[in-house]
Amino acid sequence: MRILVAEDERDMNSLLCKRLRAEGYAVDGCFDGAQARDFAEAGEYDAMVLDVMMPYTDGFSLVEELRGGGDDTPVIFLSARDSVADRVRGLDLGANDYLIKPFSIEELLARLRVLLRLKSGITTNILRCADLTLDLDKVLVTRGDKRLTLSVRELELLECLMRNEGRVLSRSQIENHIYNFDFEGGTNVVDVYISYLRKKIDDPFPKKLIHTVRGRGYVLRSEEEV
Repeated sequence: MRILVAEDERDMNSLLCKRLRAEGYAVDGCFDGAQARDFAEAGEYDAMVLDVMMPYTDGFSLVEELRGGGDDTPVIFLSARDSVADRVRGLDLGANDYLIKPFSIEELLARLRVLLRLKSGITTNILRCADLTLDLDKVLVTRGDKRLTLSVRELELLECLMRNEGRVLSRSQIENHIYNFDFEGGTNVVDVYISYLRKKIDDPFPKKLIHTVRGRGYVLRSEEEV
């Protein structure tokens, strides 16, 4: 999943981005509200972590602007402003959560997982499609009674497909969800990793789950391709 982090304190920004990447997220980091607006307009994010007090455009104004433009990406505010009035304002403007500084990164990660589950309509950290299971907490993939070993990039791709089960995703949509702006890859990188994934979760089994929709992209679904 792809996360935008907007935090003007550079050490904190670096720490958040580093930890989120270690957890398997694709992350873009920026340092002010104007940059965050540009990133939000140019990319497709699964969640945003925004500081409230940022230069140029503060977090409150940014979220109000994004929501007014129809952007419903889940947002967690980070702020040392801990008054009830500030928290109420942030939530009323459209944020999904409000975390007061100083905070535990483990708590931030847990709150992010909640938002991502709500966004995808999934209530647990275990994703399933037919006999394929991805346990996000244990980083464990199984098909039937067989445990599968996937690379980090393959896991990211599988999670993207499973969170969007039944939905056809174009190559650009997949890239937007699992790569940040620093990624440098070829035009067929999604096709290559789809091929890798198929060899592990489809080829050894009679029932195929990853389907190509010609001219549109890829979809994970339990029924046969039509």
